[in-house]
Amino acid sequence: MSANEDQEMELEALRSIYEGDESFRELSPVSFQYRIGENGDPKAFLIEISWTETYPQTPPIISMNAFFNNTISSAVKQSILAKLQEAVEVNLGTAMTYTLFEYAKDNKEQFMENHQPVNSTIPISSIISVETPNTAPSSKKKEKKEQLSKAQKRKLADKTDHKGELPRGWNWVDVVKETGTTTSAHGTNRVSL
Repeated sequence: MSANEDQEMELEALRSIYEGDESFRELSPVSFQYRIGENGDPKAFLIEISWTETYPQTPPIISMNAFFNNTISSAVKQSILAKLQEAVEVNLGTAMTYTLFEYAKDNKEQFMENHQPVNSTIPISSIISVETPNTAPSSKKKEKKEQLSKAQKRKLADKTDHKGELPRGWNWVDVVKETGTTTSAHGTNRVSL
């Protein structure tokens, strides 16, 4: 079989195996990402595997440069890549993307044993809670909508244009009431103080 036929068969197999798996992402027909660990797990990491034109006869390109891995030290990344490279050498000439992802999943604890999170950035969750402290409570309020009676709904609909929009000028102040101006029968304005 040619490299292209091997790649087509492996691509079909990967799509079938990982269908519905939220950790797997096909970036292109020759490039894939897999998240090892659950979202929120401080020891989770992302592996990206890209096939060369002659893959599987030649090694794929394995990367951990994704932003997801920004809290992992370069030493730990290099260690993981070195161990994955050993697995590549053992499997050279065969379809190995699935094997490499599974190898990483099976050895996650060993790969991350020396992991100390690098705090080079502020987690997004803390930015949100610092800048908008009312984010969580307001989202809970939105989930619990106030129950209106039919009469209340009808009254609300009568005030709006039945699309939820208030008519133009709904909040305008009656100038006559505010200034105390009255108009006489002859059209002249009188101001009463």
